[in-house]
This record gives sequence, C-alpha cells and structure tokens, in this order.
Amino acid sequence: MKAVIAIDSFKGCMTSLQAGNAAARGIRSVRDAEVEVYPIADGGEGTCSVLTDGLGGEYTVVCVHDPIGRIIKARYGIIPERRLAIMEMAASSGLTLVPEDMRDPSVSNTLGLGEMILDAIGKGCREFMIGIGGSATTEAGIGMLAAMGYRFLKADGTEASPCITEMKDIVTVDDSLVVPDLDSCVFHIACDVDNPLCGERGAVRIFGKQKGVAAEDMDCFDSALRRFGEISEVYSGRNSVMDAPGAGASGGLGFAFLNYFKNVDLRPGLRIVCETIDLDEAIKNADVVITGEGSLDSQTKLGKVPFSIGRIAKEFGVKTVAFCGAVDKKAAEDLLPILDACVAITPSDMELHTAMLTEVAEKNMERAVKAFFS
Repeated sequence: MKAVIAIDSFKGCMTSLQAGNAAARGIRSVRDAEVEVYPIADGGEGTCSVLTDGLGGEYTVVCVHDPIGRIIKARYGIIPERRLAIMEMAASSGLTLVPEDMRDPSVSNTLGLGEMILDAIGKGCREFMIGIGGSATTEAGIGMLAAMGYRFLKADGTEASPCITEMKDIVTVDDSLVVPDLDSCVFHIACDVDNPLCGERGAVRIFGKQKGVAAEDMDCFDSALRRFGEISEVYSGRNSVMDAPGAGASGGLGFAFLNYFKNVDLRPGLRIVCETIDLDEAIKNADVVITGEGSLDSQTKLGKVPFSIGRIAKEFGVKTVAFCGAVDKKAAEDLLPILDACVAITPSDMELHTAMLTEVAEKNMERAVKAFFS
C-alpha cells in the first residue's frame, strides 16, 4: 500500500511535518506501507517554514524596511537546487509589524518586500513563491516596484514618493533602472481573495479600515489607486488588470505583480503550494491519502486543507481520510462526498490544554491512525 500524507498544521500544537510524521509512524506500525509525508500550508502564515523545511531548503535573513520605514530583519527560504525563493510578504510588509498607534496608511509601503526579492535575485533565485496575505499597506505595491527600479514621475519630472498620497500626481512610468534579471524570474503569488483593485469591492473599501484608513479618506484613497491603475495600464499596454480577480489583494499588491511583472501566476495559495511540492502527482499514484487539520468544522469546506486535498484525491479516485484534533459531526457529514472518513484523534475525556501539548498530540495522531488502519 502506498500512502501519501499531507496534514495542515495544528495551530499552536503541531507543525505540518510533526503531524505528518506522527501519522506515518501510526500507519507503518500496522501496515507494510510505502509512506510519503508532504509539508502542506495554504499560502498564509507559516508557509515559508513549511515549504523550506519540507523541501530541505535553507533560510536567509536580510535587513529591509518595514511598512513605516524602520529597518528590520526579514527571513525567507531558499531551495538552492531549484533556484527557488519562498517568501511571506508579511515578513517585511505585514500589518502585525506595526503597532496600532503607529499605523499610517498614507505612508505605509511594500518597499521591504521588493528588497527581499532583490536579495533573492542577487543570490541566484529565479523562481519565487510568495504568500501575500496580511499586508499593512494600501499602495498597490508601488513600494515594491520602486525597489525593483521603477520610477513614477510627476509632471515636473520629479519622482513621486512610493506611497498612496502622491499617486494622484504621477503622469508617467520610467523603467530605465529596473533590475535586468526581473524578466527572467517567475512569480507564483499565493492569493486567496478575488477582489479588484478599486470600487466597492476594491482594496480600500474592503480592507482599508483594518489598516487604518479613516472613513473620510476612503474616496480619496480609492481614487488614488484608480489613477495609479490607469497610468499603469497605459504603461504596460495591458487592459482591465485593475478588474482582475486578486488585483486588490494586499492593498493592491496583486495588481502590481499582474501589471508590472512578466511571468506571474496569481492563484489560491494551496494550489500553488501543491504544485511547488508536486503533490498532485504523488496523490495520483497513491492508494490512500491522509490529511487533516486542528479542527474540522463548517469552515473546512470553504477551501481549507482537508477539503482541498480531498478534492484532488477524488479527481484520481483515491480514498482520503482526515485525522483532526476535533471533528464537528455535521461538518463531517457534509464533507463525506469529498472525504471518505473523518477521525477525531483526541480522546473524548482528554482536557484541551493537555491535548494541545505537542508530544501528546503526536501520540494521539499516531494512535488514531494506527487504530484506523489496523
């Protein structure tokens, strides 16, 4: 029997690999099975660690600017043999980097992300997997683009600052200083929202409040993004990029990638992660797939790891079993067309604080998998 294991992390409890390895021990103890454990994440927080560790990569740290201009250290992963860099935008430009009383969307920018990308290009990377959730910014990626060498010029020929407040003054784009190697790079952008750049569902109106945009500034900020979008589309010669699904992600960072970069693939994070680790091919050749998450509930069917892994397995007619810390009975019933079985690994009489201990959770996972396959 060949088993493929791809379990999401149990937040605050087990990493994806810890959960997967525990499941592997369980099935090997009762079956003569060929077992492959794959790290898995949905493109959000933790994706860099999951993929870098799981693919045997290495970490590097670079000094960059945070959203409000302070110098910080940002970490990302490199898979040298693939010339692949794995990044989370939030490591340099995330909302959690800025205390609430210091958040200022009029100046916050993504310069730090651009500096991370430049560093990776300098280290020989030509392929990027970047999760873009959790940004502190609403500036359509102009900071990142400035780091790449793009210059955004006003009518008098001076350069606009990389922030939303000067977007209204931009009249042309100068690419004479753009990093030459940029066109040879491929970018896989993990994005789990489909918002356009502007309008009622755009970056400002949907996500601006959480980043500090005041109600009275919404119209002004949205107009600035529209102005930048129009100038940018004229420059690139691409039509309707502002309306593309995901253009409004991370304050419009999705738009910057789609409009200014040559080789870009912007899709849901889990799909990109699965392709990065060649998970589809492994599932295709498996007899059973083991997946799971901390709590299987009504949110699972909205695209979380067990649901998405189960859908891939169903395409190939492969049985899928989800092992989770807790299982909501109704949610499990709803998922039966996708998941062949849902198993709660935590004994009913065990208190939560005990079940959340890593060593206990690993033993519970191993024990539950062993019992199921006995």
